Amino acid sequence: MKINFIHTYVSVDCVVFGFENDKLNILLVQRNTDKKSKKDLKLPGSLIYDQEDVDDAANRVLFELTGIKRMSLKQFRCFASPGRSNNPDDRKWLDTAYQPNINRLITVAYLSLCKVDRKLNNVSKYKQTEWCPIDKIPQMPFDHNQIVKESLVEICRWIEYNPVIVFELLPQKFTISQLHKLYEAIYNKKIDIRNFHKKVAAMSYVIPLEEKQKDVSHRAARYYKFDKKAYNKLKTSI
Repeated sequence: MKINFIHTYVSVDCVVFGFENDKLNILLVQRNTDKKSKKDLKLPGSLIYDQEDVDDAANRVLFELTGIKRMSLKQFRCFASPGRSNNPDDRKWLDTAYQPNINRLITVAYLSLCKVDRKLNNVSKYKQTEWCPIDKIPQMPFDHNQIVKESLVEICRWIEYNPVIVFELLPQKFTISQLHKLYEAIYNKKIDIRNFHKKVAAMSYVIPLEEKQKDVSHRAARYYKFDKKAYNKLKTSI
């Protein structure tokens, strides 16, 4: 049987989540196309450079996009469907952006969590970036919508194994309502607030503060903080 070998390239795509205005957001970039009528948003990514490790490529993309050298970053899946770059618009963009003879494009997907209130210093080739609410993500090129969907499944797995990763998305001080809405956004379902309060009360590493919200139209809620030392002590004792 004759075997046909093709020009296969490897890329990285990064799913960067943040939490703002009680919504789970994802960091998207505007790719450079000739479309003038609408935004053409996608996940930030890049082909891997010659002699570059795949993890280094993902870190490079995030650093160029955010200016942050140390971010929570994890490889979670490879997407290698033969038809993932068959769309004519996507192939045209690949030819313009990289000019290689690409027959097939395999991408290694990475997941990262970022506090939205951190100042981002974008020096990447993607000059336009924006935080987009997870429930308002547009139809994106390639299989980027599928990658986002799979990344949400992966976050749920992370939480089951290590529940404190959710605090990487919250500000230094937060309300129980914010934490509750973050869980609802991640799991995409309603969570009973009374039972949630009971679960949080059992978390010895979630510390109530004396400070409360100010200048709000509703009853001021108490602020809390995540105590990493308390969590590590609990984990060690277990």
